[in-house]
Amino acid sequence: MEKMGKSVSEIVAELGSEKGSLLAILLAVQDASPENYVSEAAVNEIAALMNISRSMVYSTASFYSEISLQARGRHIVRLCINAPCEDAGKAEIQKALEKELGIKLGETSADKLFSLEGVSCLGVCNMSPAMKVDDKVFGDVTPASAVRVIREIREAAKQ
Repeated sequence: MEKMGKSVSEIVAELGSEKGSLLAILLAVQDASPENYVSEAAVNEIAALMNISRSMVYSTASFYSEISLQARGRHIVRLCINAPCEDAGKAEIQKALEKELGIKLGETSADKLFSLEGVSCLGVCNMSPAMKVDDKVFGDVTPASAVRVIREIREAAKQ
């Protein structure tokens, strides 16, 4: 399903232009983007509407791993690369995901359906190895279960 998001100005109006709203605004703008990112045009508009510098918007956006300043696929697959997940078999899961998606960590599939990212921690070390697809966390992941999740999403996208 294609994202039909609100405009940047609608998001800022809804969330407020106080500096404390910046993170929430960045996340909402990214969520509204069909390419799952905060574009340069959006950065400029946010800065103007909030009466803050572009560098403040950029530095906030670049600090948080959940926010991207680069276009990404419709579904974001985040693989935990921290020590507990590494020790629990992350390397094999990464290989299986890269093979299934036809991309390496940090890349987006040719069909723009998936981006594969490595993240420092998903906060579920008790379920390592773990991955997160969009907003859903998967724990105790195996190469086979990771591939199954991707195939289910790919199949649902065809409908």
